[in-house]
Amino acid sequence: MRVLLISTYDLGRQPFGLASPAAWLRRAGAEVRCLDLAVDRLDDGAVCDAELVAFYLPMHTATRLAVRALERVRAFNPRAHLCCYGLYAPMNESFLRALGAHTILGGEFEAGLVSLLERLVGHSGVPATACPAQREPLVSLARQAFLTPDRGGLPALSRYARLERGDGRSRTVGYTEASRGCRHRCRHCPVVPVYQGRFRIVQRDVVLADIRQQVAAGAEHVTFGDPDFFNGIGHALPLVRTMHEEHPTLTYDVTVKIEHLLRHAEHLPMLRETGCLFVTSAVESIDDRVLAILEKGHTRDDFLRVVRLCRGVGLTLNPTFVAFTPWISLEGYHELLALLDELDLVDQVAPVQLAIRLLIPAGSRLLELPEVRDLVESFDEAALVHPWRHPDPRVDRLQAELQRMVHREGAHDRERREIFRRAWDLAEQARGGAYRFRVSCADARASEWPDRSPVPYLTEPWYC
Repeated sequence: MRVLLISTYDLGRQPFGLASPAAWLRRAGAEVRCLDLAVDRLDDGAVCDAELVAFYLPMHTATRLAVRALERVRAFNPRAHLCCYGLYAPMNESFLRALGAHTILGGEFEAGLVSLLERLVGHSGVPATACPAQREPLVSLARQAFLTPDRGGLPALSRYARLERGDGRSRTVGYTEASRGCRHRCRHCPVVPVYQGRFRIVQRDVVLADIRQQVAAGAEHVTFGDPDFFNGIGHALPLVRTMHEEHPTLTYDVTVKIEHLLRHAEHLPMLRETGCLFVTSAVESIDDRVLAILEKGHTRDDFLRVVRLCRGVGLTLNPTFVAFTPWISLEGYHELLALLDELDLVDQVAPVQLAIRLLIPAGSRLLELPEVRDLVESFDEAALVHPWRHPDPRVDRLQAELQRMVHREGAHDRERREIFRRAWDLAEQARGGAYRFRVSCADARASEWPDRSPVPYLTEPWYC
């Protein structure tokens, strides 16, 4: 059977969510082709030839982009069986089925895709509507024995996001996953409606084999895409030790919760020693009330402690934020900018983080709160969220202005400090205040900031 796997967007990374199921489906006898629409155009010939077309939906942006591609696939090949799989597929089941999707798979989707393949075998050439109905679970959390991802046929790593270290030379980046899901149940997190506080590991030998093949393909840095690399620290630490022994010059980055960075602070030097350049952590807010509403498991003071801990071991912390929530004020937003300035974190925060607005997807635990249910509007299937408006219209206007500015200035490769300065100016205008800070728009290098090494970062900083 001819299978076409499609990814629309995965944060500038060569998608694990195509490479992993490709290995499973090829082992089951399928003829698999992969398309990544983040770097290539939709191939009408491949669409028309496919009997099964499956869209990988790991995030909100990817799902919205897939909607248009799915409509085009239906128009070009109405007989193909359409599948949507990944984190955002089960959360948006009814909408995706209304668009023509026949099978929806969430959680651990590889085995489900093989089951779908087996279900369709023997019905080749039969219209999708005449094929047996879905028997695979909408969400599977079954423990899988993973296969080494098959990256054959995917675009070269050089076509994806690069690592910048400030030395004038960018580095090729690979991407893999050592685990999926998360032990924690933060109210706003899209992982929670699917995994419900559970996580599943990818076997160590599979992860290492995937890293080896990407190093052979030119990777000089690897991003681990786990929602929290320290969910299974007994899995994670031996993995990076072995990786470093095999590839001493290979660097990497991980994502870890603030509370885990505190709980496992003794292991931070080991991360640095094995090549970890930076740790991304979803700080989300510096307001303890908001952090409690989101059930983040940390406080503002915890965040400050982690900043000091990471600096103490020479490990770059890249905090991310949901800067705009229904509970922030103009004064609160100014306080966030002021704290980033005071902590010397401007270079470590991707500009898009200054404009992120809280998304409330279908099934969000935020909807458990009466104050949120009273605030949000009915689910908007086209936008894939419950819309909300801030009680102070000035906050919504500021967020919209910041989002436009960040996208515009980012497209012109402005330095992070310059974009931060413009964000500060917009925030000043919104609240009519005037505050002195240290970032110099005219000459970031000549500001009052202390001399320091350049901050490493990936050239695709979007996080939504």
